[in-house]
Amino acid sequence: MTPTPTEHVLLARVARNYYLDDRSKSDIALELGISRFRVARLLDTARREGVVTIHVASPTGYDTELSVRLQEMFGLSHAVVVTAEDDGPDTLRQLLGRVTGEVLHGLITREDVLGLAWARSLRGVAREGMAIAPCPVVQLTGALSGPDGSDVLELVRSVAKASGGSPHVFYAPLVAPDAASARSLRKQPEVRHAAELADKVTVAVVGIGAWEPELSTIYDMVEPAAQQRTTELGAIGEISGAIIDSAGKPLATPLSRRIIGVTGDQLRRIDTVISVAYGRRKAPAVLAALRGGLVNGLITHTDLARALLDTATEAGLGPAPIRSSRER
Repeated sequence: MTPTPTEHVLLARVARNYYLDDRSKSDIALELGISRFRVARLLDTARREGVVTIHVASPTGYDTELSVRLQEMFGLSHAVVVTAEDDGPDTLRQLLGRVTGEVLHGLITREDVLGLAWARSLRGVAREGMAIAPCPVVQLTGALSGPDGSDVLELVRSVAKASGGSPHVFYAPLVAPDAASARSLRKQPEVRHAAELADKVTVAVVGIGAWEPELSTIYDMVEPAAQQRTTELGAIGEISGAIIDSAGKPLATPLSRRIIGVTGDQLRRIDTVISVAYGRRKAPAVLAALRGGLVNGLITHTDLARALLDTATEAGLGPAPIRSSRER
């Protein structure tokens, strides 16, 4: 039944006392001379009749609604969606890197081993100087531009220095000229040591690229024949060098044997894998990575988040169970 005017006033009084004045149900019941259970029923009625409406606001710079929807749809342990204007990829990468640093600050403990793979968006982590709990910081991939390691090595060292942890780096390219060269590089003591530590990593941060021009640093740096052959074998994207198909399954390709870095099987064994991705055109590759269970965390922006949810809905995907990870 529709409440009478007097009842509406009572609903408003109870709601104001409870929600705005922060009074307990027991105190309200005592003042009004009614039971605490009736107070609870009145509060339920106030919401049902629209006397009380609840709005969950996102803090400035974040879209919490999209973040929650991503968690529920893909079973993610961690999801953060930033609201970003179209200021260009460099600005977006810096923003995502800063947010990644903030996530790690709240996630990493002294008992962790942090693994960092190559991703252009992660430069902002080091630039921000976000200090995390001191722990070993391990390089998971070779360098992008060559054996000088001007990118990923600097990232690992900067994060370790900010936290007081120990950096574990090696000098090797991300992609070797051929499989034989890659095998030789993997035998080097520093590379072998990093590979052994990769199996002890508890938290990893990776990037996701689509297997298309300008959407993957690896795609752009290999020769056309390798690009085409990898495409023919079903590649849709790569997770910091681990090549995947449309189902998120790691692919064993001739190019894979040339890549110096973490493998899909290693990613699957890591407790928490935070992926950083941007660009709406990468949606199919990011969707594959999420569906394949190789990552259980995503830091992204509103445009890509909406594209992922739209694509998943069109494909008839339902909410996934949360991938297990340690309680923190």
